[in-house]
Amino acid sequence: MRVWAVANQKGGVGKTTTTIALAGLLADAGKRVVVVDLDPHGSMTSYFGHNPDELEHSTFDLFLHKGSVPEGLPGQLLLPTSDERISLLPSSTALATLERQSPGQSGLGLVVAKSLAQLWQDFDYALIDSPPLLGVLMVNALAASQQLVIPVQTEFLAVKGLERMVNTLAMINRSRKTPLPYTIVPTLFDRRTQASMGTLKLLRDTFPEHVWKAYVPVDTRLRDASRAGVTPSQNDNKSRGVLAYRALLKHLLAEQLTTQVA
Repeated sequence: MRVWAVANQKGGVGKTTTTIALAGLLADAGKRVVVVDLDPHGSMTSYFGHNPDELEHSTFDLFLHKGSVPEGLPGQLLLPTSDERISLLPSSTALATLERQSPGQSGLGLVVAKSLAQLWQDFDYALIDSPPLLGVLMVNALAASQQLVIPVQTEFLAVKGLERMVNTLAMINRSRKTPLPYTIVPTLFDRRTQASMGTLKLLRDTFPEHVWKAYVPVDTRLRDASRAGVTPSQNDNKSRGVLAYRALLKHLLAEQLTTQVA
């Protein structure tokens, strides 16, 4: 199983949409995918029709055992989505209390990695939707992953969030055997605006080795998919957004091969 995290220390950048779009395209290709919602807001959980305010069990349950994960627990938490090849490890609002309930507890940084290890034979890919704040949950997402996708809205304030994210990644990499490769994905791009054009140039000038050569455009069909509770490719397989995410997936798979060879 390959594990990808989708993260940024700024909200509203297209993180959940990116996670679901990539998961949907992998499923379209016949891959079995588990999507992991680690964001207390539960956007991905809500997207697939589950109410994070009402769920009795969620990814929060994984953190209740002092760093260990009881055998079989991750599988028991799985919920269905709009695609039979995609399963969801849901979030709940209880995740927002995790930092307060576990101050000073050691060993919590690998809970998600241990959980996914139990699902290793059941899925080809795991995609983690991370919270926008640095803490136990983001550390778990990055520690469990082999690749990182950083969506960045093409507006100037989003670049500050990216700088924080890159600094966080540098900190995480100090405790990893190998650095976590990452791809910066410009999102919500609108070529009609100077903000989008200027931010895209700034991203490419500042992070030339990591910014994906293309971008995800503003596309109302992505919002339509969210409203319908289906993956973007289920909603409209040829929309501008889906075509962009298909190109991104091709890039990520090529990057995956490169890191495996390395």
